[in-house]
Amino acid sequence: MSDNSVEMSKMPLLDHLIELRQRLLYSVLALFGAFIVCFYFAQPIYDFLNQPLADILLEMGASQDQSRRMIATDLTEVFFTQIKVAFFAAAFISCPIFLSQVWFFTAPGLYKHEKGAFAPFLIASPILFFIGGALVYYVIMPMAWSFFLGFETAGGPDSLPIQFEPKVNEYLSLVMKLIFAFGLCFQLPVIMTLLARVGLATSAGMAAKRKYAIVGVFVVAAIFTPPDPLSQISLAIPIILLYEVSIHMAKLVERKRAERQEEMEEEEQDEDSGSTP
Repeated sequence: MSDNSVEMSKMPLLDHLIELRQRLLYSVLALFGAFIVCFYFAQPIYDFLNQPLADILLEMGASQDQSRRMIATDLTEVFFTQIKVAFFAAAFISCPIFLSQVWFFTAPGLYKHEKGAFAPFLIASPILFFIGGALVYYVIMPMAWSFFLGFETAGGPDSLPIQFEPKVNEYLSLVMKLIFAFGLCFQLPVIMTLLARVGLATSAGMAAKRKYAIVGVFVVAAIFTPPDPLSQISLAIPIILLYEVSIHMAKLVERKRAERQEEMEEEEQDEDSGSTP
C-alpha cells in the first residue's frame, strides 16, 4: 500500500467527512459556473436540440406553403425551459469534473491494481453516455419525428386539418427523456463489468440469461422510446450488442482474476519452499 493509502486509512472519520464536503463543494461550484455560462447560451442550445424537428417542419412547411412554429401556452414557459436547458447542459459539461472529484476522494484509499481497475470506468462512463446521446440526436429523433408528423392531415370540406404545433416545454422534456434513457442504457457494459469484478455477476450467468435479457431490453425500449417500432428497435439493438460486450468484458475480468490468483499461489509456494530447511 502506498503512503497516501496508509494516511487515508489512518484518517479519522471527521477528516473523511471534511474531505467529502470539499469535493462536493468543488462539484457544486463547477455545476453552478457551468449553469451560468449555459444559461447565457440557453437559446442556441435549445435551437440545437430543436434542429432535427425544425429541419422536418421547415421542409414540410415549404412543400405545403405553410409557416411552421413551436408554441408556448404559459408566460413563464420559455423562461423555465431555458433554465432546464441550462441545467441539463451544465450537468453534462461538469460531469468530468464531478467524476474527477470522485477519483480524488477514492484514489488515496485504493491499492495500485484497484486504481488501474477503477480509472477506466470513470473515463468510459461519460464517453458511453455521449455515444448514446449522439445516437438519439442523429438517428432516433429524425426517424421518430418523421413518424409522428405522418399523422398530420390536410383536412377537407367535411373535416378539420390536424397540424402539429409542438410546445416548447414538452418538446424539451421528450428530448431529454430520450437522451438520458439512451445515455443510461449505454452504461450497461460499465455496470456489468463492475458487477463481474466484485463477483456479483459472471460471464457464464449472463450468457445463460441472454434470452431473458433480450426480452427485458425490448420492454425497456418500449418504455423509454416513442411508441414507434423504429425507435424501439434502434434502442434495443445497441443494448443487446452492449450486453454481448459486457459478457466479453466479464470474461476478461475473470481471466485476469484467475491469473492473479495463480500468481499469488505461486508466490506462496515459493515462500514456503524458501522457508523449508
